[in-house]
Amino acid sequence: MHTDIFFKEVIEVAKQIDTQAIENLALELKALRDRGGRLFILGVGGSAGNCSHAVNDFRKLCGIEAYAPVDNVSELTARTNDEGWETIFSGWLKVSKANKNDAVLVFSVGGGNLEKNVSPNIVEGLKLAKERGLKIFGVVGRDGGFTKQVGDCVVVVPTVDASRVTPHAEAFQAVVWHCLVSNPILQQMATKW
Repeated sequence: MHTDIFFKEVIEVAKQIDTQAIENLALELKALRDRGGRLFILGVGGSAGNCSHAVNDFRKLCGIEAYAPVDNVSELTARTNDEGWETIFSGWLKVSKANKNDAVLVFSVGGGNLEKNVSPNIVEGLKLAKERGLKIFGVVGRDGGFTKQVGDCVVVVPTVDASRVTPHAEAFQAVVWHCLVSNPILQQMATKW
C-alpha cells in the first residue's frame, strides 16, 4: 500500500539525515542573531510556501529578523515581468542592501542548477549573496545543486526513492526548520500549544 511505503521512506529519511549539519545550522543562526543580521529565505514552488511559514517562526519564536521575498507578490511579479524570473531574488537582495552581516537560507528540492535551467533565480540570488559576503544556508534535496556547492551550512535531505524526492524534500524542510526554532539555543518564545 502506498501509504505504508511513503511512511517507511519518511522513517528512512529521518534516520539518514545529517543531524550534526542541523546543529551546525542552529549555531550559525544564533551567530546571525547575535550580530544583528537579517535572514532572507529563498524558495520557489512548494518551497516558497515553506519560506513564508519559516519567516513567521524565526521572527516570532527566535527573534531573528527574517524575510521571504516571495511574500511580496507585487514586487515578485513586477520583477518577473520587467526583468525576468532569474532576477527575483538578486534584485530583492540588492534593494534590501544585503550585506556580510546577513544570511540567505534556501529551501529547494534541487538547490538550483543553471545547466538544467532549474531555479536560476536561486542561483543568481546566491551569486549576489557570495559577492556581498553573506552566509549561505540551505535545506535541499538530491545532491543540493548550486546551494550545496556554494553554501556555508547546507542540510541535504537524503533521497530514499528518486520518484518521491520532491514530497520528502519539501516535507523535511518543515521538519528541519521546526527543529531549529525549537532548539533551546535559538528559541526565545515558547509555542502556544
